[in-house]
Amino acid sequence: MTSQQIRQAFFDFFESKKHNIVASAPMVLKTDPTLMFTNAGMNQFKDIFLGNSPAKKPRVADSQKCLRVSGKHNDLEEVGHDTYHHTMFEMLGNWSFGDYFKAEAINWAWEFLTDTLKIDPSKLYATVFEGSKEDGTALDEEAKKLWQNFLPDDRILNGNKKDNFWEMGETGPCGPCSEIHIDLRSDEEIAKLPGRDLVNQDHPLVIEIWNLVFIQFNRKKGGKLEPLPEKHIDTGMGFERLAMVVQGTKSNYDTDVFMPIINALEKITNCTYKKDEKTDIAIRVIADHIRTIAFSITDGQLPSNTGAGYVIRRILRRAVRYGYTFLGAKEPFIHQLLPALISVMGKQYPELLTQKDIIKKVIFEEENSFLRTLETGIKLLNKVISSAQAEKKEEIDGKTVFILYDTYGFPYDLTDLILHENNLKIDKTGYDKAMLEQKTRSQDAASTDTDDWTELIDDKVQEFIGYDYLETQLQITRYRKITEKKKTFFHLIFNFTPFYAESGGQVGDTGYIEANGEKIYILDTQKNTM
Repeated sequence: MTSQQIRQAFFDFFESKKHNIVASAPMVLKTDPTLMFTNAGMNQFKDIFLGNSPAKKPRVADSQKCLRVSGKHNDLEEVGHDTYHHTMFEMLGNWSFGDYFKAEAINWAWEFLTDTLKIDPSKLYATVFEGSKEDGTALDEEAKKLWQNFLPDDRILNGNKKDNFWEMGETGPCGPCSEIHIDLRSDEEIAKLPGRDLVNQDHPLVIEIWNLVFIQFNRKKGGKLEPLPEKHIDTGMGFERLAMVVQGTKSNYDTDVFMPIINALEKITNCTYKKDEKTDIAIRVIADHIRTIAFSITDGQLPSNTGAGYVIRRILRRAVRYGYTFLGAKEPFIHQLLPALISVMGKQYPELLTQKDIIKKVIFEEENSFLRTLETGIKLLNKVISSAQAEKKEEIDGKTVFILYDTYGFPYDLTDLILHENNLKIDKTGYDKAMLEQKTRSQDAASTDTDDWTELIDDKVQEFIGYDYLETQLQITRYRKITEKKKTFFHLIFNFTPFYAESGGQVGDTGYIEANGEKIYILDTQKNTM
């Protein structure tokens, strides 16, 4: 089955069980102050569970776009380094709001997996909540008895509160859950060690594929559990993992969810997947990140320097850096992956097709701008790394890292990533101190928005000639825009300058720069020019 057929089979199955198929909520949240991104399928039904809104339909099913790159649900650092973590992913789910409960949820999950998708039942395990003395809850005997209709006792496992009790937050609706796991190892491996010993042990081929949550309690302030007047069902199944299971691969990236993107990336960069470990990681990172970036833009979130926009910019730049370093991509390339992404997901999410031009334009402009910063930063960072390795240091001075960020626009997280790849770490205390000093120097920092440096000419040495000349022919080598108190300024760096900055008690020079007959006055060289 193709991934599109798998998704449709899920919709058809639950439609036959009288569920209303609803559209995915936006991945980027604009109306919930507690969440930046949708990180679980239940987010759009949060008010129903809290009792703030009535359910329009008692049974629904959907495929929800999710993003996990912040807070406790942060998979960013694992992406690409393994075969099953993602930033953006789809969560298939079926929901009951005060209608059916454990029996239907378990029976239908088993029916869909084994009858509809023809998954081998002998590979499946189920976990049930073992209870909690702290909360005064007992083993979920009801769920265990229901699973005994399908599985032998040695494949029904008890799970602790961490794995098998779901909570929305410190207070609110919650309840035990029952997870379905699958063992994808070879028969030889299974004979040596049974899958029951590897469930919830982070084995890449013994994985959870479906979580059935039974929302039956309300967590009160102080921790006490009270039964809810209405019980609900909230299930979530990772679509990419399910595709891996059904299509018989050992990696999410080997499914048709990702391979068209990977094939397009191979052609663009002239690199081959599954040939070199570092190249493979880079290819997986980029194949994952293009999805996050494109869907964020369709949801109205453009890359920026703050909030959700900064997260998206960070992910995009992370992809650019992997392509630059490991795939030799020195020119913008990520925007070229959009047709492949649309071929995979455009039918389910038509917004990709209707907004393809703006997605492509935004990605290209971001790539093009950051590549210049990246080239300069990597050259400087490589010198720092070489020096540290020659001196057998394990840590890079925090002030040096701050200068890379503040002067050259090289992001901290990329510096940290590259240093980690070279077995080095950052002096975080020194970096934080330098950052604090910079903020102290900057008046009203909260009202200042500083763009990244844009490099026009590769010239790292700026020469002061003010002792001999009052004017000169010059070139602008770099610039950046500053918005402060609703006014716009520009920081300029010249290859030569006669302007003396305020220093040693002397007032900074004033004057103007002129090009094509137009004069731009320099009012305060200490503050508004560099």
